[in-house]
Amino acid sequence: MNVLPHDRSELLFRGGHPSQIMTQSIDSWTLAMITDEHGGGGGSDLQITARVVSKDDGIISGLFVINRLIESHFPGCQIRWTLKEGDSLRNGDEVLRVSGPSNEILRCERILLNLLGRMSGVATNTQRWVSEARDIGIACTRKTDWGLLDKWAVHVGGGLTHRLSRADALMIKENDLASLAPGISDECTAVGVAVAGIDMASHAEFVVIEVRDECQALAASRKWDEMQIDLGGCERIVLLLDNMTPDMCALIHSSLVEEGLREWCILEGSGGVVFDDLKRWQASGVDLVSTSALNRGVAPLDLSMKVVE
Repeated sequence: MNVLPHDRSELLFRGGHPSQIMTQSIDSWTLAMITDEHGGGGGSDLQITARVVSKDDGIISGLFVINRLIESHFPGCQIRWTLKEGDSLRNGDEVLRVSGPSNEILRCERILLNLLGRMSGVATNTQRWVSEARDIGIACTRKTDWGLLDKWAVHVGGGLTHRLSRADALMIKENDLASLAPGISDECTAVGVAVAGIDMASHAEFVVIEVRDECQALAASRKWDEMQIDLGGCERIVLLLDNMTPDMCALIHSSLVEEGLREWCILEGSGGVVFDDLKRWQASGVDLVSTSALNRGVAPLDLSMKVVE
């Protein structure tokens, strides 16, 4: 599989530490959970140790999120991890041990398990999709329940983060055409005009344009081809093939090949992508598919905490 611009994981984690935007996201989510606890009830300052154990097979994700949670809100506690980020685990495996005052451990228990279980569930589900898809990429979308935490968990499972925010990369969708190509009723013409207006110096590295049929796909790729040749560039445009079947995408792939335009395009199947169709998508000519099924409606990994001493 060719390198795709949809992998934005380096913007989330750098030099062995979460980036500023990732840290801000972690702090926002954990603060909301802490606030919802309203103090978390009572307890003593007796020093105890508890262990977190998995009741499922899967992939662990969220270690640095938990480290940040403890560091920021439960400074009396210390964590010792048994596993590393992205490690496989089986039912019965120990994930971590946490030591500290019983009142702090009891207050953080549910928040810790919710965060770690959620992210590990997303990573585990993503790995299942990636294993089935084989030679095509699997990306999530901006339809997330837990924002960048979901994005990171998808990455840990082997998937592609896609855009991290609206500002992260340029995406031209149906609603954008009204402002980018005003007064043009023909959608194929409008797509070409919208592509022609792209600021290549700012956006050429990662541009996505939504197309809904072959005419729009060809209009976008022809204009992009012209612009890259004029500029002496070598960047590819992402054609997001919206709500098309694998067979429809295969026809567009063939048309682009026939016109000598395929090398300028990354084909992304999106909308209505389901796990059971992944073998059909492998034969469709697309480079990747994107779906919110990686991270929405996903069962968390079943984790439990028990006091051991």
